[in-house]
Formats: sequence, structure tokens, C-alpha cells
Amino acid sequence: MPSVPGLRDAETYACRGERFVNEWVPVIAVPEFGMLKRVLFSLVLLAGFGAGLAPATAQSVSDTYSSDDLVSKGGEFFGSVSQGLASLVEKAVGEFGLPNAYVLGEEAGGALFAGARYGEGTMYTRNQGEHPIFWQGPSIGLDFGGDGSKVMMLVYNLASVDSVFERYPGVDGSAYMVGGLGMTVMKFGDVVLVPIRSGVGLRAGLNVGYLKFTREPTWNPF
Repeated sequence: MPSVPGLRDAETYACRGERFVNEWVPVIAVPEFGMLKRVLFSLVLLAGFGAGLAPATAQSVSDTYSSDDLVSKGGEFFGSVSQGLASLVEKAVGEFGLPNAYVLGEEAGGALFAGARYGEGTMYTRNQGEHPIFWQGPSIGLDFGGDGSKVMMLVYNLASVDSVFERYPGVDGSAYMVGGLGMTVMKFGDVVLVPIRSGVGLRAGLNVGYLKFTREPTWNPF
């Protein structure tokens, strides 16, 4: 009978006192360990295999942005209306510290008594890359006219990228304005958002509502 590499003729192979006849049985080479070492060797292999199948966990967003970073990025983004940005950033940093993410985007909305606000942009982090982000929400209050605004949002205490996708209540009527920019504060849990908007114009009244952040655009503000 011809020899086959890696196989043993089962006619001469006994297992638990039984003889396999006319079959070819694959032989797996096992290191020559004692019984205890064999068990340990198997456990190590299983542990490595299990680790490879372990689900990936959400990685934390670490590292913050300095005031100079934010003023530089915001100045490029807002362009000619960026006067006063340094004062707004200084006020936010003085109250909340340094953010570990920020958003650059645009939004539009309008309300005579009740309406909605929609926006989209990109969230930037130092160690978790860039992520598209969308937001929408109802707007109710003493709010007249419409607007189209550029928005820079400072994001504080963001544990992971996924944790930003929540509803953030706030009172736009508490806006702090310098030049052509206005700043508000919104909060959910430990995460604080500080939107800095251009084009606040006629929307500087008491503007009560919330913003809901999503991964995909939607027309539903609720």
C-alpha cells in the first residue's frame, strides 16, 4: 500500500482496543508533553482562539484641543465673521475646560412660533478620526425669521464617538454673543456641547428646544 504523507494505515492502528480496517486516518503531530503539559498547552490554544473572537469595544476619545487649536480651526471656518471667536472660546474653556472633540458644520431653521432646526457636519477627534454627524430638533419660543448658520460645536467629556448620539436640551435664549457670533450650552449626562454660531441674527430670542444628534440625516425633529 502506498504511503501518504501525514496519514497512518488504520489497519495497524488501535484506539481503545478497537481496530479500524481499510481506512486512512489523518495523524496530527502533537508535541511530546506529559499529561499536565498537554492540558496546559490546550488551554493556551483555546485562550488565544477566544481572544481573537472577543467583540471589539468602543474606544475612548482621549486627548483635548487647546484654545489656540480651536481659535485657529474656527477662524478658518468662520472666515470674515470670526471676530470675537477667541472671546467665546475663552469663555467656554474657562467654564468647562478643554474639549476632546469639536464639530464643524452648517444648519438652517426658522420659526414664527414653532419650527425646527436641521444641521450636518463633521466631528473631529484627535485619536478616533473624523465622523459625519447630523442634528435636528424642534424650536419653540420667541423666535422670528429664519437663518442659515455656520456652526462650531465644542464637545466635552465625550467617552466614545457613539456617546454623542443623544438628545441635548438647552436654552438658546441664554446666548452669549460677541460680534457676529453667538454661543449657547447644551447638555446630556456628562457630555456638554457648546455650539458657536454665526448668523444668529433674528434668532437671538428665547429659543427653547433640544437637538438630537444622529448618524444619518432625518426630517423628523423629534
